[in-house]
This record gives sequence, C-alpha cells and structure tokens, in this order.
Amino acid sequence: MRRRPGRPHPLGATWDGEGVNFALFSERATGVDLCLFEGPGLARESHRIRLEERTDHVWHIYLSEVRPGQYYGYRVHGPYEPEAGLRFNPHKLLLDPYAKALAGQVQWSDRMFGYQIGDPGADLTKDTRDNAADVPKCLVVDQAFTWGNDRLLKIPWDQTVIYELHVKGFTMRNPDVPEALRGSYEALASPAVIDYLQALGVTAVELLPVHAFVTDRHLHDRGLVNYWGYNTIGFFAPDSRYAVSADPTQLVREFKTMVKTLHSAGVEVILDVVYNHTAEGNHLGPTLSFRGIDNQAYYRLGDGQPRFYEDFTGCGNTLDVRHPRTLQLIMDSLRYWVCEMHIDGFRFDLATTLAREGGGVDRLSAFFDIIQQDPVLSQVKLIAEPWDLGHGGYQVGNFPPGWAEWNGRYRDTVRRYWRGDGGQISEFASRLTGSSDLYESGGRSPFASVNFVTAHDGLTLHDLVSYNVKHNEGNQEGNRDGSDDNDSWNCGVEGPTDDPSILSLRERQKRNLLATVLFSQGVSMLCAGDEFGRTQMGNNNAYCQDNELSWVDWNVTDGGRELWTFTRTLIALRRAHPVMRRRRFFQGKKVRGSEVKDLAWFRPDGKEMRQQEWGAGFIRCLGLRLAGDAIEESDTQGDRVEGETLLLLLNAHHERVPFTLPSHRSSVRWERVLDTAEPATDPGRYIYKGGERYEMELRSLVLFRLLPDAR
Repeated sequence: MRRRPGRPHPLGATWDGEGVNFALFSERATGVDLCLFEGPGLARESHRIRLEERTDHVWHIYLSEVRPGQYYGYRVHGPYEPEAGLRFNPHKLLLDPYAKALAGQVQWSDRMFGYQIGDPGADLTKDTRDNAADVPKCLVVDQAFTWGNDRLLKIPWDQTVIYELHVKGFTMRNPDVPEALRGSYEALASPAVIDYLQALGVTAVELLPVHAFVTDRHLHDRGLVNYWGYNTIGFFAPDSRYAVSADPTQLVREFKTMVKTLHSAGVEVILDVVYNHTAEGNHLGPTLSFRGIDNQAYYRLGDGQPRFYEDFTGCGNTLDVRHPRTLQLIMDSLRYWVCEMHIDGFRFDLATTLAREGGGVDRLSAFFDIIQQDPVLSQVKLIAEPWDLGHGGYQVGNFPPGWAEWNGRYRDTVRRYWRGDGGQISEFASRLTGSSDLYESGGRSPFASVNFVTAHDGLTLHDLVSYNVKHNEGNQEGNRDGSDDNDSWNCGVEGPTDDPSILSLRERQKRNLLATVLFSQGVSMLCAGDEFGRTQMGNNNAYCQDNELSWVDWNVTDGGRELWTFTRTLIALRRAHPVMRRRRFFQGKKVRGSEVKDLAWFRPDGKEMRQQEWGAGFIRCLGLRLAGDAIEESDTQGDRVEGETLLLLLNAHHERVPFTLPSHRSSVRWERVLDTAEPATDPGRYIYKGGERYEMELRSLVLFRLLPDAR
C-alpha cells in the first residue's frame, strides 16, 4: 500500500479526493499502529501499519489507496503502569477520537478491559487478549453533501421556543411516520413530524445526545440499555442506532438530511452534548479509546494518585479541559457540528465541569475564553446545564455573557408555587420576570434563563401532578435511583384514577405549569409529549428504558387533544405579544410611551403590592401587569416594545379568590384571553371594567389584555 508521511493536521481521517490522511495525538505513546479492516465485525485487520511520522505529539500518515468507507482503528504502544496514570495496551483496538462515523456496537466481554478482571490486583495486571472482534470500527467519511442554500437559521432568542426530544422515542410509535423510518434521523425529517412541529409552533428541537455512545456493561448484563445516550465515546460521529440504512457510509448523509429538512421548515437543531466525561468510566472501566491513547492527557487523574480518576460527573471520570489537546478536541468537535453538520446550537450536559481549572469552578476558564473569541461558536446558541456533582458545582446564574442556562431555580420555584407551598411569592415573581437577580448584574439579558418545569431527566408533566412518589422499579435499582423532589401535589389519589374531580384538578395544574413557562420572561422549553399528557407511569429516571415506557405514545386521549390545542394557543400568544419576551429586564417604573410602569404587581384587592408584603408566607395569589407600547431604555437606543398591555393573574391557593382588576384610569377595560380553569382555549369574549371583581378558581391562571380604547 502506497504511503507518504502525511500531515499532523487535521486530526482524524481526512479524505481529500485522492487518498486519506490519518493523524492521531498521543503525547506519551512509544508507537502507534493503524489497523485497517474489510468489515465492521472482523477480528483480524487486513493491514497493520506502523506510523513512523510524529510531529508535535501527533502521529500521522497518508495512504493514497484508501477511500471513504474504509474501516479502521488504532493500537497504541507504551507502558502499562496504572499507578503512574499510564494505561497503554496494544492488545486493545482503539477508536479514533476524531472518527466521523462508527460502525457496529460494543460487544461486551472481559476482552474489552485493559486489565485482567478478577485478578487480585484489580486493574494493575494487563490483559493481553485481543478485543478487535468486539469493538466498533471507525469509518472514513466523504463529507460531500448538497446543502444548497441551507445555513444556520439564527432565530433570535426572543422568538425561540425549545422542544426537547429523543430521536427514537419521539418517532418510534408515531403511526403517521412510515414504519421503516421510525426511531431514526430520517423519521424526524418525515412530513408527519415536520407538520406536527410547525403546527405546535416550536422553533427549535433540542435532541438528546446523538454523539456515538455506549451502553454500560452493568446495564447490558441486566437486559437494559443506555437509552438517553449520556455516555459518549465519539464526539464527531452521529450514533448509528438512529440510522435507517444498514450501510454505515450513509449515516452522515442521513443526519445532514434531517438537519436540512428541519431548517427548511424553520426549525433549528440544538444538540445535547456530553463533553464532561466519556464511556470509559473509572479505573475499572473498559479501554475503548482515550484511556489507551493517552490517559494522562485526556482525563483528570487523582492528585497524587494517578491510578484513579477525579469524578465531578458521577460517571467515573472527567475529561481534562486543562490539557490543550483535550480542549482542542472539544472545540474541533463543536466547530465540526456547526460547519459540517449545520447545527444551530448546543446544550452542554453538566457544563460546570468544563469550567473547572483547578479543583473549583472558574468563570474565566480557558474553555469560556476560547468559546467567546471563536468566530463560529460565539454565534450559535450556547446553553449550559449549570451544575455538576463536584464541590461548588451548582452555578445557576454564574455563566458568562453569551450563555443561556437551564434555570433550575425557575423549575423548582414554579413547581413549589403551583403545588401550594408557602413562602414562594418573592422568588416566584423573580423567576416569572426573567430572574434578574441571577443574570442582570453579570450583564446578561432575560434570555440567559431557559425556563422549564419538566425535562427528560425527571417526571413528565402528567406524572408530576399525578404521583406523590417515584416509580422506578423497572430500572432494577430498588427504586433508589432518580431524584426525590416529587412531593405530594395535593391532587388526591396517586396514579391513575377515574375520579372526575381529581382528573380535573390534574389537568388544570398541567395548564397552569405550561402557561407559566410560556408566559415567563426568558426562553421557554417544553419536553416532548407534555403538550398532550405523556406518561412514564411515575418513572422519573427512564434513562435505561428503551421501550414503550419512554417512547411517546401518539394514541392521544380527548383530554390530551384539548391540552395540545391549549399548548399551541399558549405558544401563539407568546409569539403575538412581545411584552412576554422582552430583551431587557423590567425596571418597575414608568417609561416613555406608557401611562403605567413597565411592570407592576397587584394584590387580590387590586392595589399594588407593598414591599413588606413580599415576605409574607401566606400569600399565594397575585397579579402582574406588563405594559406594552413602551420604550425599553438603553445607553445607545430606545427599542420599542410593540403590542398590548397584559394582565396575568395567578392563584395557587386551594380556594377560590375574588380578584379586583386594577385600574390606572376610569376607562380601563380588560378582555379575558385565557383561563386555565376552563379547558377550552376560546372562552368567549368577556369584557371587565377596571375595579370589577373576577372570581378566580382555586389553582388557576388568567390572562387579560387591555383594550385599546383604555390607553
């Protein structure tokens, strides 16, 4: 086979139309073998080629006879000294960290581990069995694709409504998707799914991890799988589980087709990405890639005990973003997904881990610095899950400008308020109006807050208001896994029931939570299926349930159809009223172009809230007036907030509350737009004068608009 020295960059396997350049970083290796295979499941390579060229710790070669579709892997030589943090083992075929596609899945056996399982010395004794038959193979990819005029949509944050979904779970049971496509990337590009997303009104899908991932051995041995995919092994490769074609060379094309089709429908694609750890686990985990290539470079090892791994993720290891090559891996991966795959943004799982320079969290870390100055990545949507499991890991509100965050405090406060907990009113008001206490002092806008009450991790919306305890028995962990934050929702009997009063209250609570999310300042996020009452039967940690428990059931009840229509109406109202999605925080004072303050809070007697009342633990009912047709002040310009003045009334009390509608002038008239006490989204035209009382049902939310002639 003809070969040339090749180049140390770009890393990975790069087809240039004539041949393929292979480049692999390893600082401490003593030798690297490139192994070529004729098929994904083969144990013996067709060629094993020693890489002789090494530049700046990058081993490289150019093979002019290799073409796209070539299967390959690496064997890396060096010392096996776990107590020194060195775990080289050339008996193990390794995945290229820069592989653009992987063929096959891990076939679990003891051969997948670099040490002898069962040996008294645990991981200290090297295993010399070959694992090539059991490991996926990397694939050389041809990136050619007809994108046409497709480009990133760059939908402004103030127009963004995010819809979190699982590629397989969202489409697997959809009868309108061709059966052969269900559960795939192509299913998300099918007309039925596109029509559904457009009819609902969401502007972005946030996909649970689609980077190539591994099902943990402990799950495999129990007949379970890693369904969610938070166990990445390939940061450049779409996971092949969601491909339709059995030909792995079509994988990248299928993914790009999905993105292009969603873009054509006006829907952005955001990826949930897991750069905080890998699928190799702790010191007793398998040797799949990074561990055998350069363990000391890719992982944070124990201080003074490099045999062990620092673990801020709860998954056994932590990628070491302090190392320049590991940081480069992450940045190259992100740029690849934007530039080559046209991804619109990212949600970073356990993002606090990426900010750890020493032992603590550093807002000025290299990761944030390099993102901020990057001309590509600084222009896409960046969303942090702002916590990890390490000391000081809860960092809601502390990410730098340019980042949005999953606002965990929003989720918790909104849940507590509607559950009827006392003492929530002050924080609830802050969360409803954009969480200025968390974001304003850092120079960020209300859109730094991604507002949600449910996500993949936790109970569905239906289950949140229907179960008092979790039911994770199917996970085979004695119901000990998952969070314990689903205390009683005062909805009567737990679980399924035929009691009409209980069912009615549950449906109202769903409407309350959905309306709160979509009427709050910030960015709204919905979890797929919540809009029509999807259930997981009380399982709040369905990460290992690749079955009908997790798959969205499209056999929707009459109540589910009502809820779907209600949700669509909420999204349309948010879109129609810019005052619900301001770009700057409220000031609580009169501004140009308005008779009233931009924001005002009211008691049920129609009077404005007094400062001393915000600490009252017994208050569970209040009103919020948002002034439209006002000017948002800034140092350089005034941006007009078009639209109408709105009044939002919220009653989390267990009893009815008569609410006196506020009146800033004698001609004030309010038109009721929506009342969550009524399932119908078109309650009829009801006009109320300022000063008139409106009977609020227990646990309900009402939206009014100020009629134009009252301005």
